[in-house]
Amino acid sequence: MSLTVYLSGEIHTDWRARIVAGAREADLPITFTEPVTDHPASDAAGDGLAPESEGFWRDHKSAKVNAIRTRTLLRDCDVAVVRFGDKYRQWNAAFDAGFCAALGTPYITLHDEDTIHALKEVDAAAQAWAKTPEEVVEVLRYVLS
Repeated sequence: MSLTVYLSGEIHTDWRARIVAGAREADLPITFTEPVTDHPASDAAGDGLAPESEGFWRDHKSAKVNAIRTRTLLRDCDVAVVRFGDKYRQWNAAFDAGFCAALGTPYITLHDEDTIHALKEVDAAAQAWAKTPEEVVEVLRYVLS
C-alpha cells in the first residue's frame, strides 16, 4: 500500500518539511503534494489573464487559477493534512477541509490546543487531530502498517 498525501494550509513554518522528512526517515511509501507555497506567486496566479485595476478582481482571478491545482490535488489524494497556524486566519485551509469532507477524503487537522474551540466543526469531520508534524507521521505510519 502507498499513499498520496496533500499538505494543505499555513505556509509560514516548516511543518511540511518536518512531515516529509519524518516519512522519509520512516521509509513510508508516500507521495506528497501541496498548493503553491510561494505567497507572491500564488497571489499572481491569475496575472497571465487580462490585467485588473482593482485588488478584488486580481485576487478573484488568482483564487480561481489556484483552485485548478488545489481541487485537482485534493480529489487525487488519499489523505490530506490541513494545518492551521496561530498567526494568520487560514480560510483556505478551512475551505480545503470542507472540500475533503464533501468528497469523503480522510483528513488530519494539525493545530495547537488554543484553536480547538475555533476549529471544532473542522475537527469533528477530521479522522485525527495532531498537535505536531511528528504526530502526523505516526498516524501515517500506522495507516500504512
